[in-house]
Amino acid sequence: MAYSSGVFAEVWDRFDGIVALMSAGIAVRGIAPLLRNKWVDPALIVVTPDLKYAVPIVGGHHGANGLARRLQEALGVVPVLSTATECLGRPSVEGIADSLGHDIVNRDSTRMVNAAELDGRVPTYHVRGPAIVVAGPAVSVLLPKGEYVVGVGCRRGVGADEVEQALRAALTTAGITPDEVFAYATTVQKREEPGLASGIARLGGSLVLLDDDTLNRIPGCGPSKAGLIGLAGVAEPAALALARRQEWCMRKTVFGRLTIAIAR
Repeated sequence: MAYSSGVFAEVWDRFDGIVALMSAGIAVRGIAPLLRNKWVDPALIVVTPDLKYAVPIVGGHHGANGLARRLQEALGVVPVLSTATECLGRPSVEGIADSLGHDIVNRDSTRMVNAAELDGRVPTYHVRGPAIVVAGPAVSVLLPKGEYVVGVGCRRGVGADEVEQALRAALTTAGITPDEVFAYATTVQKREEPGLASGIARLGGSLVLLDDDTLNRIPGCGPSKAGLIGLAGVAEPAALALARRQEWCMRKTVFGRLTIAIAR
């Protein structure tokens, strides 16, 4: 595509990776108004006009470094990588997730885990469920990739059958298949609801329990009866807490004894 003043706006949300044959300064000024965060922005590579160097500008750990290496194989350009883990020959959480076809549940953890990788090897544990994993802020949790997050609130004592039926109805209403779901999320206060976890497991899904502080700091949700348990909401903030794009597919909707919201 030929360069124009609005070229980056035209392609920004259409591609996962962009290669720009131009100076870095032009590219930086062009993308500056479009930047949101590293989890949703496409990877951008600048290739110098003499075809000697490929420089990741944004998204180094999110596809840009890999794209620069592919350009090296195809064109012989030299990748200029600035991410600390790559410079020291260490793996990154994002790179491990991508190689496994997974995504990261608790994205803020990557700063601490990647920093720890610079000082020594960080152990990786493969947990095959059924299981409960209690993860601290310096533990990255990886799940198979999916575009959608389903936030779930439920009445006490729900059974696996009604959970499965309600979730299938919600997904059908939204035009989503279970395979497209990254995670199902709810409050940690629902950890003693075996029917919720069992119903989600029947869909091949993973249930993520979120603490009260996480749910209460998500803006734009409510009103909700969850105030009775000290929360601003359950289904909507749980969905948004793990969603990449923070876009609604379904605001909270009641299905039997469950309240369900879907975001991506």
